[in-house]
Amino acid sequence: MNSINKTARMAGFLYLIYMVTTILADVLGRSKFIVYGDAAATANKIMASGWAFRNGVIGDLISAVLFLLAAWALYVLLQPVNKNLALLFLLLNLGGVVIQCVSDLHLIASLLVLSGADYLKVFQAGQLQALAMLFLYVYKNGYMIAQLFYGAWLFPLGFLVFKSGYLPRILGMLLIVECFCWLIYPFQFFLFPGYEMITNLSFAVGFIGEASLTLWLLLMGAREQK
Repeated sequence: MNSINKTARMAGFLYLIYMVTTILADVLGRSKFIVYGDAAATANKIMASGWAFRNGVIGDLISAVLFLLAAWALYVLLQPVNKNLALLFLLLNLGGVVIQCVSDLHLIASLLVLSGADYLKVFQAGQLQALAMLFLYVYKNGYMIAQLFYGAWLFPLGFLVFKSGYLPRILGMLLIVECFCWLIYPFQFFLFPGYEMITNLSFAVGFIGEASLTLWLLLMGAREQK
């Protein structure tokens, strides 16, 4: 197995582990606890299962690191095609990872507010619940800002996949289409918050594009170059 094939399979493996970790962190650690708009219900769920919520935060941070590692492996794989564009998608990915990790601090802040520590007894229970909900809303907005970077990085990535010659061109085309579809997600959130159905398209295309790239890299690798 040549070195480029090894790099391709490593990128696919890291991408797959990232996707699995992200889904687990969301399903088991965030979405089952956070009820946006209902501070009391959210606080009760978090306090009843604080350990699980904390595990979700840790899973989210691990997934961010895995995503950056996957981007690094793709940079190594594709930088012979165009080093500047490869560096561009790596920096865009890094920007999204940094914003995501900073946003996760607000998840931790909500836990601290609801921890029942002695220094918080000067606040009433309703005030603490409202403050925790504020931190969760800040987290959600930061998460959406990160999606701008996670959408933008797909264009140079898809272009390099298309031009590489050792990966199928259809994968590059799917990633480029996904770039524009995924950017709908944060723009809809900030500009048209009442039209969440718009984002269903971005989710579908995003799954097809990145899942196809991941499986191809993991199972097929990259074509050997003369």
